[in-house]
Amino acid sequence: MIAAREQAAALAAAAAQLGLAEERLRWVTSPYRVCPLGAHVDHQLGRVTALALDRGTLLAFAPSETAEVALTSLDFPGSVRFRLDAIPPRRQGDWGDYARGAALALARSGAPLARGLVGIVSGAGSEGGLASSASVGLAYLLALADANGRDLSGAELVRLDQAIENGYLGLDNGILDPAAVVFSRREQLTRVDCRAFAAEPTAEAPGIERLPRPAALAPFVVLVAGSGVRQAIVATDYNRRVAECREAARVLLAAAGRPDEEPLLGHLSAAEYEAHASRLAGALAKRARHFFSEQARVAAGEAAWRSGDLARLGQLVTASGESSIAHYECGSPPLVDLFESLVRSAGVYGARFSGAGFRGCCLALAKPEAAASAAAEVLAAYRERQPALAGRAFVVACASDDGARLL
Repeated sequence: MIAAREQAAALAAAAAQLGLAEERLRWVTSPYRVCPLGAHVDHQLGRVTALALDRGTLLAFAPSETAEVALTSLDFPGSVRFRLDAIPPRRQGDWGDYARGAALALARSGAPLARGLVGIVSGAGSEGGLASSASVGLAYLLALADANGRDLSGAELVRLDQAIENGYLGLDNGILDPAAVVFSRREQLTRVDCRAFAAEPTAEAPGIERLPRPAALAPFVVLVAGSGVRQAIVATDYNRRVAECREAARVLLAAAGRPDEEPLLGHLSAAEYEAHASRLAGALAKRARHFFSEQARVAAGEAAWRSGDLARLGQLVTASGESSIAHYECGSPPLVDLFESLVRSAGVYGARFSGAGFRGCCLALAKPEAAASAAAEVLAAYRERQPALAGRAFVVACASDDGARLL
């Protein structure tokens, strides 16, 4: 997970080798994100919090005079070529799916796309758990829109990226990832009310609130700990968990006298859940317990941020991680090892899985002066417990950043 300056230098060198003159190049930066609180609730129209990171996808491109898209990657082998008037179907596991999906979503949302592009991308989908798929999808959307003279609002970008994920890639996720990548700003905590966003399809930024960093909040960094586990999220139990949440909502809504309402846990109040929770058993009871307890943690976390109580915020982040394991029942053994090591490390306020929790990364909020020692401690423990993965593991200290944008 390299820094932006190194990415830019590598992309500029690669572009020169391809014969793309520097004066022709346009640039898109699209950050990764972490979600301190609000795990596994966006697809149920819950409330989530997010921070964009100073690492992510960087795309250098030049609009072409034809309808062809031609891409290379610094991270993945081969090249991607397709015409905008004949966009191919998904090729599962192919890094070009994000570009093809972006072109299809954009073409279906308005006038046909006439101009393609030649581009070189870095960071495209390489860090599971940090919304890397949303990051790269949004980068392609911004580039294709720019090449075709289209100006997209933040809400349009979010919905177009969701069309890539849901419609083209077959993942039943919500809007957390694209909303975080689009709307986040440096030194601010982004709060996304997914139910409000869904209810106002024409608004500019429905349900989005950015909480400025209060003066009382101590300095912190975001530690991102990569497990080295690489697996496409559609191959995990992610969609199964979404289906279980929906079934729990179906039972609760029927008990609340609203059997015809769309079965999403976000359509129920906390009081309705408490009144009818006894109707649930097994996995459904656990999924609902996680959702409603996580919503309480989001509210408490917002209050902790506003008051500058970083210790309390960290405690809530760790509690979220514990609920993800016990109630949402995600977390591979490597991720659990990382989570436990981070929580034990001196100078760490709190930690949890980043993303779906079946692969990828953990996040931690940490004191800046403790970041290096915590990283060394976590990696040493990981080498002992997961020697086969340790060679691909990493711990990086990140700062917050602005959302996806043309440079």
